Amino acid sequence: MATLKILTAGDPFLRKIATPVERIDKKITRLIKDMQETMYEADGVGLAAPQIGVSKRLVVIDVGEENGGSYVLINPEILKKEGSVVSGEGCLSVPDFEGDVERAEYVECEFTDEKGRRMLLQAHGLLAICVQHECDHLDGILFVDKAQTLTRKEQKEDDMEKFAKKQNKKRGRK
Repeated sequence: MATLKILTAGDPFLRKIATPVERIDKKITRLIKDMQETMYEADGVGLAAPQIGVSKRLVVIDVGEENGGSYVLINPEILKKEGSVVSGEGCLSVPDFEGDVERAEYVECEFTDEKGRRMLLQAHGLLAICVQHECDHLDGILFVDKAQTLTRKEQKEDDMEKFAKKQNKKRGRK
């Protein structure tokens, strides 16, 4: 497996509509594993193939067991949306920003799994938000396009302390 480079906002590839996966072969299976490893390494909950420079309608998601589990969505299609919720979102392709986005609180998504079976996912809460966010990537849409608010992420205090210690060590201080 390999950790792949995640494209960031400004890269025109992120604005392209991805092409359907025609068949699930060894190359796609390898891509799925690499995408999962990349998502976990980046501390993400979802990753779409266009984010790593691959024009395929393929998404990996892991929102944790308590929020619905992990999924591989090949050629996903959202069939139904219900309700509305505004929640904070971030994105591995827009690492410096977070924002409030209005999404459906429930979705039904038809997709093919990694074994080639056509499935129906009924998702609510974080899983529904993640499905919508990642499916947007397949159509060249970033969360910042839908954000009601957008703020720059602040560096955490402990990260700043680590940075200061590192700088002091470089300068010969304790």
